[in-house]
Amino acid sequence: METPCYCTQLRQATRRLSAAYDDALAPLGINVAQYALLRRIERNEPVSLTRLGSLCDLDRSTVGRNVRVLERMALVTSARSGEDQRETMITLSEHGRDLLEQAVPIWEATQKAVAARLGPHRVKALEDIIAAI
Repeated sequence: METPCYCTQLRQATRRLSAAYDDALAPLGINVAQYALLRRIERNEPVSLTRLGSLCDLDRSTVGRNVRVLERMALVTSARSGEDQRETMITLSEHGRDLLEQAVPIWEATQKAVAARLGPHRVKALEDIIAAI
């Protein structure tokens, strides 16, 4: 008997779940990954690319590419650190703050819709599974 691949199943479920958030956030021109990165920046600003990568469990080069996309969208600004000129510090722009203000209620509504679809027992199970991984 073949055991289903948990990783593959989890990736498929994640793509379906991400699509629900992406669809909800699409009118604002961002996806859920960009929303999550903006929230991380907001909660930790000013934040270095190195620290942001650590917070997101991404390497510095990957988070740097993602931040550059947000910069081109005028959602964040970057500047050299006053303490270490080798380090880039990231902050939200005014446009980024405004967009995030619009995005939070959309994300919250999507979160509630997902929770309602799963029900409280499955939400708790999902939280437990995520914590265990």
